[in-house]
Amino acid sequence: MWKALTALATTLVLAGCAGLYELRADVSTYSQWPTERKPGSYTFERLPSQQAHPEQHQALEDAARRAIEAAGFTPTADPNSADVTVSLGARITAYDRSPYDDPFWWHGGLYHSRFYRPYWRTGFGMGFAYPPTTNYEREVAVLIRDRRSGQPLYEARAVNDGYSSSSSLLGPMFEAAMKDFPRSGANPHRVVVQTG
Repeated sequence: MWKALTALATTLVLAGCAGLYELRADVSTYSQWPTERKPGSYTFERLPSQQAHPEQHQALEDAARRAIEAAGFTPTADPNSADVTVSLGARITAYDRSPYDDPFWWHGGLYHSRFYRPYWRTGFGMGFAYPPTTNYEREVAVLIRDRRSGQPLYEARAVNDGYSSSSSLLGPMFEAAMKDFPRSGANPHRVVVQTG
Protein backbone atom coordinates (compact mmCIF):
# COMPACT_ATOMS: atom_id res chain seq x y z
CA MET A 1 0.00 0.00 0.00
CA TRP A 2 2.71 2.49 1.04
CA LYS A 3 4.82 1.56 -1.96
CA ALA A 4 1.90 2.27 -4.29
CA LEU A 5 1.23 5.64 -2.65
CA THR A 6 4.92 6.57 -2.78
CA ALA A 7 5.11 5.62 -6.46
CA LEU A 8 1.96 7.66 -7.21
CA ALA A 9 3.29 10.69 -5.32
CA THR A 10 6.64 10.45 -7.13
CA THR A 11 4.87 10.24 -10.50
CA LEU A 12 2.75 13.31 -9.73
CA VAL A 13 5.77 15.33 -8.58
CA LEU A 14 7.77 14.39 -11.68
CA ALA A 15 4.82 15.15 -13.96
CA GLY A 16 4.38 18.52 -12.27
CA CYS A 17 8.08 19.34 -12.62
CA ALA A 18 8.05 18.40 -16.29
CA GLY A 19 5.37 21.00 -16.99
CA LEU A 20 6.92 23.81 -14.95
CA TYR A 21 9.97 24.55 -17.06
CA GLU A 22 10.11 28.07 -18.44
CA LEU A 23 12.29 29.47 -21.18
CA ARG A 24 13.25 33.13 -20.89
CA ALA A 25 14.38 34.94 -24.00
CA ASP A 26 15.29 38.49 -24.92
CA VAL A 27 13.07 39.36 -27.87
CA SER A 28 13.28 42.21 -30.37
CA THR A 29 10.39 42.83 -32.76
CA TYR A 30 9.95 45.26 -35.63
CA SER A 31 6.54 45.61 -37.22
CA GLN A 32 5.14 47.25 -40.32
CA TRP A 33 2.11 44.98 -40.22
CA PRO A 34 -1.00 46.92 -41.38
CA THR A 35 -3.52 47.25 -38.55
CA GLU A 36 -6.43 46.06 -40.69
CA ARG A 37 -4.59 43.05 -42.15
CA LYS A 38 -5.32 39.61 -40.72
CA PRO A 39 -2.82 36.73 -40.78
CA GLY A 40 -3.42 34.62 -43.86
CA SER A 41 -1.78 31.70 -45.58
CA TYR A 42 1.98 31.28 -45.49
CA THR A 43 4.79 29.39 -47.11
CA PHE A 44 8.38 29.05 -45.97
CA GLU A 45 11.03 30.72 -48.11
CA ARG A 46 14.48 29.13 -48.31
CA LEU A 47 17.54 31.11 -49.26
CA PRO A 48 20.01 29.47 -51.68
CA SER A 49 22.38 28.62 -48.80
CA GLN A 50 19.48 26.98 -46.94
CA GLN A 51 18.49 25.00 -50.04
CA ALA A 52 21.95 23.44 -50.02
CA HIS A 53 21.06 21.65 -46.74
CA PRO A 54 17.35 20.85 -47.06
CA GLU A 55 17.21 18.37 -44.16
CA GLN A 56 18.62 20.93 -41.72
CA HIS A 57 16.25 23.65 -42.87
CA GLN A 58 13.30 21.24 -42.75
CA ALA A 59 14.06 20.65 -39.06
CA LEU A 60 14.13 24.42 -38.54
CA GLU A 61 10.77 24.83 -40.28
CA ASP A 62 9.30 22.03 -38.17
CA ALA A 63 10.52 23.80 -35.02
CA ALA A 64 8.94 27.12 -36.09
CA ARG A 65 5.67 25.82 -37.55
CA ARG A 66 3.73 25.75 -34.26
CA ALA A 67 4.70 29.35 -33.40
CA ILE A 68 3.79 30.64 -36.87
CA GLU A 69 0.40 28.93 -36.80
CA ALA A 70 -0.28 30.04 -33.20
CA ALA A 71 0.03 33.62 -34.51
CA GLY A 72 -2.92 32.92 -36.82
CA PHE A 73 -1.24 31.88 -40.07
CA THR A 74 -2.32 28.79 -42.00
CA PRO A 75 -0.06 26.69 -44.23
CA THR A 76 -0.79 26.42 -47.92
CA ALA A 77 0.02 23.57 -50.26
CA ASP A 78 0.57 25.98 -53.17
CA PRO A 79 3.42 28.45 -52.44
CA ASN A 80 2.22 30.71 -55.29
CA SER A 81 -1.08 31.33 -53.54
CA ALA A 82 0.37 32.20 -50.12
CA ASP A 83 -0.33 35.63 -48.63
CA VAL A 84 3.09 35.84 -46.98
CA THR A 85 6.48 34.16 -47.04
CA VAL A 86 8.32 33.28 -43.84
CA SER A 87 12.12 33.21 -43.70
CA LEU A 88 13.84 31.60 -40.73
CA GLY A 89 17.28 31.62 -39.22
CA ALA A 90 18.84 30.03 -36.15
CA ARG A 91 22.21 29.53 -34.55
CA ILE A 92 23.60 27.86 -31.47
CA THR A 93 27.03 29.08 -30.38
CA ALA A 94 29.14 27.38 -27.71
CA TYR A 95 31.49 29.38 -25.53
CA ASP A 96 33.50 28.56 -22.44
CA ARG A 97 32.98 30.68 -19.39
CA SER A 98 35.51 30.63 -16.59
CA PRO A 99 34.34 31.42 -13.06
CA TYR A 100 37.42 33.63 -12.84
CA ASP A 101 35.99 35.95 -15.50
CA ASP A 102 33.95 37.45 -12.66
CA PRO A 103 35.54 40.81 -11.66
CA PHE A 104 34.90 40.05 -7.96
CA TRP A 105 37.26 37.07 -7.99
CA TRP A 106 40.55 37.66 -6.24
CA HIS A 107 42.77 35.87 -3.72
CA GLY A 108 41.65 37.51 -0.51
CA GLY A 109 38.09 38.68 -0.33
CA LEU A 110 34.50 38.30 -1.38
CA TYR A 111 33.98 36.75 -4.77
CA HIS A 112 31.47 34.63 -6.62
CA SER A 113 31.82 30.98 -7.49
CA ARG A 114 30.64 29.56 -10.79
CA PHE A 115 27.23 29.13 -9.13
CA TYR A 116 27.22 32.84 -8.22
CA ARG A 117 27.05 32.21 -4.46
CA PRO A 118 29.28 34.66 -2.59
CA TYR A 119 31.68 33.35 0.01
CA TRP A 120 34.76 34.58 1.86
CA ARG A 121 38.19 33.28 1.07
CA THR A 122 41.47 34.13 2.74
CA GLY A 123 45.05 33.43 1.78
CA PHE A 124 47.15 33.89 -1.27
CA GLY A 125 47.24 31.38 -4.09
CA MET A 126 45.41 28.63 -2.23
CA GLY A 127 41.89 27.40 -2.81
CA PHE A 128 39.83 25.52 -5.31
CA ALA A 129 40.17 25.83 -9.06
CA TYR A 130 36.97 25.59 -11.05
CA PRO A 131 37.12 24.43 -14.65
CA PRO A 132 35.42 26.54 -17.29
CA THR A 133 31.82 25.65 -18.06
CA THR A 134 30.39 25.54 -21.56
CA ASN A 135 27.43 27.81 -22.20
CA TYR A 136 25.34 27.88 -25.35
CA GLU A 137 23.83 31.01 -26.82
CA ARG A 138 20.77 30.37 -28.98
CA GLU A 139 19.25 32.85 -31.39
CA VAL A 140 16.32 32.50 -33.77
CA ALA A 141 15.01 34.98 -36.34
CA VAL A 142 11.72 35.24 -38.24
CA LEU A 143 11.07 37.53 -41.21
CA ILE A 144 7.56 37.73 -42.69
CA ARG A 145 7.14 39.33 -46.11
CA ASP A 146 4.18 40.07 -48.31
CA ARG A 147 4.53 37.45 -51.04
CA ARG A 148 3.38 39.65 -53.93
CA SER A 149 5.34 42.82 -53.19
CA GLY A 150 8.22 41.31 -51.20
CA GLN A 151 7.79 44.03 -48.57
CA PRO A 152 9.01 43.06 -45.09
CA LEU A 153 6.07 43.24 -42.70
CA TYR A 154 7.34 41.71 -39.47
CA GLU A 155 10.73 40.81 -38.05
CA ALA A 156 11.42 39.11 -34.73
CA ARG A 157 14.53 37.81 -32.99
CA ALA A 158 14.85 35.87 -29.75
CA VAL A 159 18.08 35.19 -27.83
CA ASN A 160 18.83 33.18 -24.72
CA ASP A 161 21.64 31.15 -23.25
CA GLY A 162 22.13 28.19 -20.97
CA TYR A 163 23.96 24.94 -20.42
CA SER A 164 22.00 22.88 -22.97
CA SER A 165 23.04 22.54 -26.61
CA SER A 166 19.78 20.77 -27.49
CA SER A 167 18.07 21.95 -30.65
CA SER A 168 14.75 20.96 -29.02
CA LEU A 169 14.73 24.43 -27.43
CA LEU A 170 14.43 26.11 -30.85
CA GLY A 171 10.65 25.51 -30.91
CA PRO A 172 10.08 27.47 -27.67
CA MET A 173 12.52 30.10 -28.94
CA PHE A 174 10.37 30.64 -32.03
CA GLU A 175 7.29 30.82 -29.76
CA ALA A 176 8.99 33.58 -27.78
CA ALA A 177 9.91 35.41 -31.00
CA MET A 178 6.31 35.31 -32.29
CA LYS A 179 4.54 35.96 -28.99
CA ASP A 180 4.07 39.71 -29.65
CA PHE A 181 2.84 39.36 -33.24
CA PRO A 182 1.77 41.70 -34.85
CA ARG A 183 2.89 44.33 -32.32
CA SER A 184 6.32 45.80 -31.80
CA GLY A 185 7.53 46.91 -28.40
CA ALA A 186 10.55 47.96 -26.42
CA ASN A 187 13.62 46.23 -27.81
CA PRO A 188 14.85 44.00 -26.46
CA HIS A 189 12.30 42.83 -23.90
CA ARG A 190 12.00 39.66 -21.85
CA VAL A 191 9.50 37.02 -22.95
CA VAL A 192 8.77 33.86 -20.95
CA VAL A 193 7.24 30.76 -22.56
CA GLN A 194 6.36 27.39 -21.08
CA THR A 195 8.14 24.33 -22.38
CA GLY A 196 7.78 20.64 -21.77
